[in-house]
Amino acid sequence: MELIKLKLLDTDGMTLLTAPAAGQVSLVYMNAYKPGDRVSLEIGTPGQYVVIQFEDTMAPALVYVVKREINFHIPFGEQAITYSPKSFAGACHIIRARFATPEEIAARRNLAYNPYDEHGDTGFFPHAHANVETRGEAVFAARNAIDGIYENDAHGIWPYQSWGINRDPNAALTLDFGRPVTIDELRLTLRADFPHDAWWTQATVEFDDGSREVLELKKSAAPQCFAIAPRTVKSLKLFELIKAEDPSPFPALTQIEAGASKRNIFYNRTNSKAPVRCRTGALLYKNIQKTKRASGLNRRSFWSE
Repeated sequence: MELIKLKLLDTDGMTLLTAPAAGQVSLVYMNAYKPGDRVSLEIGTPGQYVVIQFEDTMAPALVYVVKREINFHIPFGEQAITYSPKSFAGACHIIRARFATPEEIAARRNLAYNPYDEHGDTGFFPHAHANVETRGEAVFAARNAIDGIYENDAHGIWPYQSWGINRDPNAALTLDFGRPVTIDELRLTLRADFPHDAWWTQATVEFDDGSREVLELKKSAAPQCFAIAPRTVKSLKLFELIKAEDPSPFPALTQIEAGASKRNIFYNRTNSKAPVRCRTGALLYKNIQKTKRASGLNRRSFWSE
């Protein structure tokens, strides 16, 4: 039987809290976090689907774990400003993890969603990285484009973090799924802090199988959805970003999403703007409560029955 072990470690690697290994594990830490603290998750066999919730104010996420041990570092300082001020605060924290059910693994969802992504070789996917991030600042990191936060009428600290390209026409964002996945839709939400922001009129997506899709974009705060030819891939690259003829030099990306399955619905959406329809006419998302119920990843149903 596969088991999960959760630990909270300090900056020196000393164990602050642990729980017996099980298929679903919960830690309750009754102290304030300190710089250098990190969550450690261990599994016996790499290549497992795990639902993680490393912070109780954030939504759970279904991730693919390829290492026996992964770590999530509690954010402080500049890293913390891309999270809600309520997150990681106070002196009572719940940390949860469990193996995903077959139904969750098979269900349609946003395959790009991972609010716990970090820089570097994290060992769990999806994972976003880029060849440029504006001034190396956390508020413009690639990971912001897969965190499920769609607010885009400003820029800067949470909830307005985004992927910023530092005015570089050669900027590219890579989204790694960690295993083969089948995709038939993409969705981009551009940052829309107009007139501060510009926008892209075109972007190219290149998949690791060598195929490409050219996406025609418009000036809009709404998610822009593209039905594409289904393909099974492990990663994609968003690049060849063509900026509009606009005085602003600051186009940016708020979210990138990818999905494929029987139903044309993206899951894991974390706010509730008006419904947006894909070019195929499929309703991509409704309100957050319906989305959470459909995905099975809301807090009430975090633990499998």
